[in-house]
Amino acid sequence: MNTGLGMGALIGAMLLSAAAATAATVDLSPRPPARPAAATIEVSMLAYSPRPRARPAETGQEDQVRRVANTGFQRWIDGFRDRAVAQGIRGAVFDRAFRGVYYNTDVIQRDRNQSEFTKQIWEYLDSAVSPTRVRNGREMYRKHGRLLAEIERRYRVEAHVVTAIWGLESAYGAYKGDTPIIEALATLAYDGRRGRFFEQQLIAALKIIQSGDTAPRNMTGSWAGAMGHTQFIPTSYLAYAQDFRGDGRRDIWADDPTDGLASTANYLAKAGWTYGQPWGMEVTLPRGFDYALAGARIKKPVNTWHRLGVRRADGSRIPDHGRASILLPAGAQGAAFVIFDNFHVIERYNAADAYVIAVGHLGDRIRGGGPIRADWPRGDRSLSLTEKKELQQRLTARGYDTRGVDGIIGPNTIAAVRAFQRAAGLIPDGYTSLDILRRLRRGGG
Repeated sequence: MNTGLGMGALIGAMLLSAAAATAATVDLSPRPPARPAAATIEVSMLAYSPRPRARPAETGQEDQVRRVANTGFQRWIDGFRDRAVAQGIRGAVFDRAFRGVYYNTDVIQRDRNQSEFTKQIWEYLDSAVSPTRVRNGREMYRKHGRLLAEIERRYRVEAHVVTAIWGLESAYGAYKGDTPIIEALATLAYDGRRGRFFEQQLIAALKIIQSGDTAPRNMTGSWAGAMGHTQFIPTSYLAYAQDFRGDGRRDIWADDPTDGLASTANYLAKAGWTYGQPWGMEVTLPRGFDYALAGARIKKPVNTWHRLGVRRADGSRIPDHGRASILLPAGAQGAAFVIFDNFHVIERYNAADAYVIAVGHLGDRIRGGGPIRADWPRGDRSLSLTEKKELQQRLTARGYDTRGVDGIIGPNTIAAVRAFQRAAGLIPDGYTSLDILRRLRRGGG
């Protein structure tokens, strides 16, 4: 795991594109931005990866644009070699890993050209839990049933959850990424926005090669360094990857998903997974519900939520799996969920609420569950980073202090939005929408 670097710092406002669910059916799934309140959570993966695309021929003209000679980059490699050797990397291993490595302009272009807009949760779920992904997930759940059951018994993490993460991260292994990891990480360490982080990952990648788990030519993945069936970054691989069959290698790159799936189960187990506890479930809220009680930070016994009139989507009582929170990812006009401690364990993979809901819901669908029942406010669009900053500025100017203007919609901004909504006679759900920004622009409620 990447210790000390939270998902909020990794993601910002970036998106991940996952891969084709099958060779014939493309089913892209953007990874959403992290929920800022979870910025201190350690994570196992990078925040984004490339859309599926053909890797250009090593000798073709396009490749000459993508991978170029760069004297500054070569000088950086020479200096980095000394630092790597000082951290235990053998010189011969380093030289072998860096043979044929060039400055990768494609990686830098992707790192610097992220969209200012992010998708709304219903747009994300439409792709992440699409009929194709559900259908393929059920097929993989059956096909690998014996293996998944064995992994579940050993790590005490439910097979459908592991399968769902596999589905979101690589479309069940259909796209694990084909970018050379050493080249990508070296380029980002030299010329990226988080050089120290990527150098840390590059050292870890060299340790993986030195251990004999894989060869440099086989170490491929996303352009941002995530690898294998469930997209581990190198430091997470060192900490959690598993040799499930005891063959001497932790091979998360192979077509056989065994080590990749076992590594994911081990990761969740070490993160504190409670076997038998759901991530959460859809609920309905009673008329007159106090929306100030919603939010991941507010935990109450299930009996308390029941007394307040909260019920499962089918009208039944919420099962008691310990203290729980009410989550409203699209405010009062969208679906509501009750979430348990395992929700926060999945956050260790990606701290975005949308991602955790997608993993949980996809896992439920793979097991035969139905779709989300509530409607979404599909007429809304997401705010751009510039608009989020403007909203924070206008809230603060009106006396609803957001404690900073950074475009990150965290607890302080949500509290400010709620205060503004109360004053304007609106439902105080804290949902940051274009309507709220327009009301602030008009100067009224």
